[in-house]
Amino acid sequence: MTHPVRHLVAVVAGALILGPIATAQVDDWPQWRGPNRDGVAPCTAWSAEGAETPLWRTNVGLGYSNVCLRGGRLITHGFDVASKRDVIVCPDALTGAEQWRHAYPSKINDTMHGGGTLTTPVAAGDRVFVLSRLGALRCLDLASGTVIWTRDLAADKGVDVGSFGLPATPLLLGEDLVINVGRTMRLDQATGTTRWETKDYGYSYSVPVHGLINDRPTLVVFNAAGLVTLNPATGDELSLFEWTSRFNVNAATPLIVDGRVFISTGYNDKGCAMLDYSSGAPTVAWKSMVISSKMTGCVLFENHLYGFDDEILRCIDLEGTRRWQQRGLGNGAVLASADGRLVVLSEEGELVIARAQPDGWEELSRTTLFEGGKCWTTPVLSGGLIFCRNSLGELVCVDHRVSDG
Repeated sequence: MTHPVRHLVAVVAGALILGPIATAQVDDWPQWRGPNRDGVAPCTAWSAEGAETPLWRTNVGLGYSNVCLRGGRLITHGFDVASKRDVIVCPDALTGAEQWRHAYPSKINDTMHGGGTLTTPVAAGDRVFVLSRLGALRCLDLASGTVIWTRDLAADKGVDVGSFGLPATPLLLGEDLVINVGRTMRLDQATGTTRWETKDYGYSYSVPVHGLINDRPTLVVFNAAGLVTLNPATGDELSLFEWTSRFNVNAATPLIVDGRVFISTGYNDKGCAMLDYSSGAPTVAWKSMVISSKMTGCVLFENHLYGFDDEILRCIDLEGTRRWQQRGLGNGAVLASADGRLVVLSEEGELVIARAQPDGWEELSRTTLFEGGKCWTTPVLSGGLIFCRNSLGELVCVDHRVSDG
């Protein structure tokens, strides 16, 4: 029987690409927000104008999961309505041809967002790690999709998956994984065993961040209680900045900015704040309603922050002053590139390339990719290719590589 998801791949022939391509591979994008975990793509050799036709298009099932890339393989996952299973799918990044898939029983979990998967796979070495929204953590072989180990955190740790399911993607940290599931846990990648865990801080939607605060390696975790800093070696709490919000949803990924931490919350409740740790305990350097991030949060480029204040894309400086705003993109998602451009996916499915500059909005290109569904998943830029998806599971690879002729 033809599989309803597997055989929706449409691969566009190379003849549709204009000119010989300078790059024939994609770079690794191993985890949420990229190789540097900051939402800034290292890619610099790419064109603001993409090919007229997508390189390939497929359907990976309902949901909002992003993609990770390793060794030319792309991994993501979605919910297959026909089989009532979540499917972890691995297409070839350049062709979209499916390499393998792994399916497991699930449910649609439609709570105000259409249902489907939420977390993003992460890849390290020859393994892929996927946390389901129902609390099961799976380790799979990157080459074959064979399950190496599974750990059900909801069953053996009593993790509360909440109304929406668990959306917080694991963080790769050395040979371990750090997971925000209300309590923060550090697990061994090889076996899934616990190295340490914290107390329960309430519903968790945000991905942990690792960086330096006061020249000290620190884990920063945004959860229902607020912003927690942890000793990454032991899990000991270093500080808690209380930031309780409407619906207990603190979802946007925090940003460590020269030892300070930027946080933002949606629903026009708390707005955003820059926290200063120079005295040890966190203090508010400034607080503003200029950006209220519901989901993916802001990116930092050359001392300016770019992100969605609900349905308005804004640029602010590091003191919270608004530099410009752009309407008409809905509640979209934004990525930056190292050469100073923004990759924006509008809520309704338009891919927009613009300048990452504080002097004003300068649009470089705009392409409609999707008709239907919600586009809340952050685009990924790697090797001149841009990967975008919508909530209906349509995954598109758009060719923005620079041609040689």
